[in-house]
Amino acid sequence: MDATAATPFSTLIRTASHEQHTEAETSAFMSDLLGGRLGVDAYTRYTEQLWFVYRALEEGAQALRNDPVAGPFIQPELMRTTELERDLAHLRGTGWREGLTPLPATAAYAARVAECARTWPAGYIAHHYTRYLGDLSGGQIIRDKAEKTWGFARKGDGVRFYVFEEISNPASFKRGYRKLLDAVNADDLEKQRIVAECKQAFALNTAVFRELGEVFPLSA
Repeated sequence: MDATAATPFSTLIRTASHEQHTEAETSAFMSDLLGGRLGVDAYTRYTEQLWFVYRALEEGAQALRNDPVAGPFIQPELMRTTELERDLAHLRGTGWREGLTPLPATAAYAARVAECARTWPAGYIAHHYTRYLGDLSGGQIIRDKAEKTWGFARKGDGVRFYVFEEISNPASFKRGYRKLLDAVNADDLEKQRIVAECKQAFALNTAVFRELGEVFPLSA
């Protein structure tokens, strides 16, 4: 327990969830998408699923702004829903909401995010961390690949979700975010629960990739 207590929480949460993080990143669907083996329709469907998750994440944020645990993490420069909606209007047209449905795994993921936002602010942090720090890091690889593969304008319509206009120095921002994690208002037991929820968040994300892979299987 002493070793755990001496380890910064940002390090603990990253290392403890490394296996689940890697599993999500190396899913067949994401590998095929980043490898240019899938069409823009697969990218569009993926973007649709993100919209359901981020809507739950950011609607939940509104009630947590003054929460002593989750409040410090609610930063407007991170919010992605508006950018996702611009991307979907570009990808699907002005009537993009028509017929938009979540995959079962997406619905489960969004429901869990909303539940944490409502009932467990510390658990909400786990989802906040896995999504936004991922967007600022690996998300930039997805943006670059999407621009090159499907011809989107650099940081333009279709990839605006990955463009954080209000964060001029992502590396510095991520350092600040990790300091927030290190200072999180939670005891050791609660931190362990946050780590467990972080692993669950990656598992929920992997389940979405699995279902997307079933919708967009590579032909033999």
